Amino acid sequence: MCGIVGAVAERNIANILLEGLKRLEYRGYDSAGLTVIRNGELHRERQVGKVQELVNAVAVNPEFFDGHIGIAHTRWATHGEPAQRNAHPHISGKVAVVHNGIVENYAELKEDLIAKGYEFTSQTDTEVVAHLINDIYQDTSDLLEAVRKVIPLLHGAFALGVVHIDCPDELITVRLGSPLVIGVGIGENFIASDQLALLPVTNRFMYLEEGDIARLTRKTIQVYADGVEVKRQVHEIDAAQHNADKGEFKHYMLKEIYEQPDAVARTIEMAVDKSETSKLRDDFLQRHEAQLSGVRNVQVIACGTSYHSGLVAKYWFESLNRIPCSVEVASEFRYRNPVVVDNTLVICISQSGETADTLSALRDIQKHTPTGLVSLALCNVPTSSLVRETDIFLPTLAGPEIGVASTKAFTAQLIALMLLVLKVGDVQQRMTGERLSTMLAEIQRLPGQLHASLNLDASINTMSERFEDKKSCLFLGRGLQFPIALEGALKLKEISYIHAEGYAAGELKHGPLALVDKDMPIVVLAPKDSMYDKLKANMQEVHARHGELFVFAGESSKMVAEDRLHVVYVPDVCETLAPIVYSIPVQLLSYHVAVMRGTDVDQPRNLAKSVTVE
Repeated sequence: MCGIVGAVAERNIANILLEGLKRLEYRGYDSAGLTVIRNGELHRERQVGKVQELVNAVAVNPEFFDGHIGIAHTRWATHGEPAQRNAHPHISGKVAVVHNGIVENYAELKEDLIAKGYEFTSQTDTEVVAHLINDIYQDTSDLLEAVRKVIPLLHGAFALGVVHIDCPDELITVRLGSPLVIGVGIGENFIASDQLALLPVTNRFMYLEEGDIARLTRKTIQVYADGVEVKRQVHEIDAAQHNADKGEFKHYMLKEIYEQPDAVARTIEMAVDKSETSKLRDDFLQRHEAQLSGVRNVQVIACGTSYHSGLVAKYWFESLNRIPCSVEVASEFRYRNPVVVDNTLVICISQSGETADTLSALRDIQKHTPTGLVSLALCNVPTSSLVRETDIFLPTLAGPEIGVASTKAFTAQLIALMLLVLKVGDVQQRMTGERLSTMLAEIQRLPGQLHASLNLDASINTMSERFEDKKSCLFLGRGLQFPIALEGALKLKEISYIHAEGYAAGELKHGPLALVDKDMPIVVLAPKDSMYDKLKANMQEVHARHGELFVFAGESSKMVAEDRLHVVYVPDVCETLAPIVYSIPVQLLSYHVAVMRGTDVDQPRNLAKSVTVE
């Protein structure tokens, strides 16, 4: 959601800002803009639509943006419609501001500013921030001090980038509830919402902590916490590991679907030694064994796709380890005054590690600190806020995921959760050595089974043609496949804009069967498992009402296709791990349907990759 890029350098920074915005397009946005200080003036350009529209507009008068300090932004509308006047940066007098997040009390602040004579040209909460900084700066003549005095007036979560004509070598930034990173260069420094935006210019990064305010010049970086200057470590990353090119693929989403065997294999390797596959690696979560040994309950907190991976983990924790596990949507959990009992492992799942609701739920739990509380971040970004604020970090080694609809991050989460379940079962001796060895052997087969599932692409593409003109769809699964039905429905609605719902197949007679008719496609996940016979009975209920069934069936089921019953055979896999393999067919189905319908697969309307505000 929204993207910030800023730079202060000895060279022209317009192209750096624009390239940074392009690399942040995956986050979701509806407009883009930049401001550069040149010859004592603020030069601003804003455009609705894609970043390329902004690039084209800047190219009309490039000399106006030939400057050494500036800020840029991609906006995802919250306050005010997508329109040029609402796009960032916002200007008040000599100050320009870009802003991620929400200022909750902006209406009251706006009234006060109007009373002082300030005029508003936008519907945004951000313009309030610009006017406040401009107002206070007139009394202090110190930009850092002006920003510092404004922060306590703002209620909410936000990140800011601020420049001022009177301070042509000074870029101020704030991180309070919304992610922000500093890029460290030689004779130049940068800010961004995501380090990915800055990889063309630096691979050295400083990660701001909650409440930090920083002043950047070409040669210095000063970071302040509670008014006191502090040091933040500079991390050097391997830029090759953050490659975000589409390569030979038409869309990032398709590329990321095809990267899943490798992503899962990498995640397995952190826990299982190739030379000794019958047991977990000695160093896998080794220093956390004492914490894990005391766990008696598990609470999973997540949103969206990550929530679905948590639902699968619930089955695994309870069936394999007999440890009770609750799974809850973070945005609901944090507001219902929940009870977290002693000796609970709180698992926070987030691809980005910056999901606002998940972070807030974690912080609320930590305030109450039940006895024996252990917090664990399951995350794809080791430098994220979630990782820094939890006791244990369990990485998903999926690599960068650009498509808004999560694919490889989901399957990497699933295998990481399975490895965690095995670790807890082993540490607590809830799992026999034979059972552990059997599960690890099945896990080693997963990358090959995922490759085999990708070979279904052509068959699924053909199947998807029957969805092109549909309005609604049901996904059905039982047991471990129910969360995958939910995930399949989410994928279809995200990128094809077809209304879709996932249901436990046993719930058909409790309502959704009323929707079934000849125009309603029903997608069924049907591995040959312990629930297969029950599921076949549910399918008969649909068939008897002239519903059209699209079944992903296990090869050994030998299910026969017939009129209004279409079958794609999925490679057989052990029942426990089947959710990981069956994720690929529903992802491919959603992808091909979206392509046929002509939607924006990688950046679906109204959605953002990283949800950093409520």
